[in-house]
Amino acid sequence: MRGIINVVAVIAVIQGLGGFVGRMWFDSEWGFLHRLVELPLPGYLGVAVAGVVALIWADTARKRDQG
Repeated sequence: MRGIINVVAVIAVIQGLGGFVGRMWFDSEWGFLHRLVELPLPGYLGVAVAGVVALIWADTARKRDQG
């Protein structure tokens, strides 16, 4: 289950950063996320931060289970 969470979290980070960079510096939409929802510029950073938080959570849970 944590493997799936890690994959989804990495995709969220990539989509969030790609959307932010694309709209901030290139005036275009990058990635797939803009096809699903219309986010403001800080929303893309929020998606990336949520992905990082999920990665950290999954890593600490794995370390806690290992002892």
